This record gives sequence, structure tokens and C-alpha cells, in this order.
Amino acid sequence: MDTKDFEQTLVLIKPDALRHSLTGYVLSQLSEFHTGLRFAGAKIVRVHRMLAEEHYAEHRGKVFFESLLEYIMGASHYPDEEWKRRVIALAYVGPGAIQKIRDIAGPTNPHEARVKRPGCIRALGTLFPVKDASGTVLDERMDNLIHASANPADAEREIKLWFKPGDLPPAMRIYESRASDEHYYYKEGKLFTAYEPGSVCLLAPGNVAWVSDIEALRLLAGGRKASCSLEAVAAKYLINE
Repeated sequence: MDTKDFEQTLVLIKPDALRHSLTGYVLSQLSEFHTGLRFAGAKIVRVHRMLAEEHYAEHRGKVFFESLLEYIMGASHYPDEEWKRRVIALAYVGPGAIQKIRDIAGPTNPHEARVKRPGCIRALGTLFPVKDASGTVLDERMDNLIHASANPADAEREIKLWFKPGDLPPAMRIYESRASDEHYYYKEGKLFTAYEPGSVCLLAPGNVAWVSDIEALRLLAGGRKASCSLEAVAAKYLINE
């Protein structure tokens, strides 16, 4: 397959799918036999808050935002078993990858999925009421088993949020990457170009990163505005740390 035909998409097998032992079912539905797509990357991730907030950034300020974070972080389905909290992050590659995966996943709302696409993955999901401290129902959270990128722009943002270039085979990377020339460290929401006690090294000279991440860090380190937040770059480097 020529790289000009590549399209990538992110899939997350969410905690509710893991809780109900649906991992094998989901993977079989998304197999090369059904989709013609190939795995480009895979991770088992304990989702930290920064990663959750960046993944669902478009929902900040909404009444169900906190419930959404608890959901993807695993707290909703494993309230007393923290060690079980994780998701499976997958990158798929191939022609028409985004739409192929979304067709198999089905509508976002599980009730709608059962009506419009019976047999799709999300038809096995459910809606969960979001309540305030007094027990009043404020909204609904969709426990819909998997996440699938909606469009090429979302796919690029999400894959760069969950994966570093080194997590994907070189021939399956469709986004530009290069080696960093600088040190970049992160600590308590701040970026440094020299080590600070307690800081985490995001990049060192020679480390390969997405070009967009390197450019964002360069701008942010200079006190300038970047195309994405510091947290959107840093989140992937803190996965499972």
C-alpha cells in the first residue's frame, strides 16, 4: 500500500468495554478481515487527568465534563479497584480508515445505535445518568464502549496526544517527525529548557518527536502562543508514569 493512500485513526477501547469483557469482540470487529486496515500502534494506558482533560477538551465547561473524565479514567467502572483502571489505545492505518472504523463503531449514542445500526459495537453500550451531590439528574453520560476519531483533523490531534512517533513503526507514520535539538522539561504546568528539581524530561536532543510538538514547545518556551497547549504536548510523555 502506497503511503499516499494512508489515513490514520485513533480507537480507544474504554473502561466499560474492558469491565464487560468485550475487548476480544471489539478487536474482532475491527480486524483486518472486516476493515482492510492494519494496526499501527497499541498501548495499555492508565489515563491520568491531564490526558483525559486534553482528550475531551471540547467538552470543558459542560455539566457532564467531570463525569466524562471519571469515565475515561476508569473511576466510574472500577471505583474500588484502581489497579484495573485502563484503556487500550490503538492506531489504525489504511485507505478510508476513519470512516471504516466509525461505520463499524456505529452512532455515538448507544440507544440510537441499537435503532439505526443494530449489531454495531456501540449498540452494546448504555446511557448513564449524571447526578449532582443531592442526587438530581443533570444530564446523561454515554457509556459507548469505544472512541473513534471523527475526521482527519481530530485523528491527527488524538494520535499525537496518545502516541509518540516511536510508538508507531516508521513506515506507518503519516505525520512529520524529527529529532529535537533542545531539552524540554515539564513541572507543575510549566515548561523549562533546563532541568528543575522534580521536573520530567519531555524531550532531549536527539529524541524524535512530532514536528508540531517541537514547534509548539519552541514557541511556548519563548513565551509565545502555540497551536496547542503545553498539556496537549506533555500528556503523552506522562502516560503510565
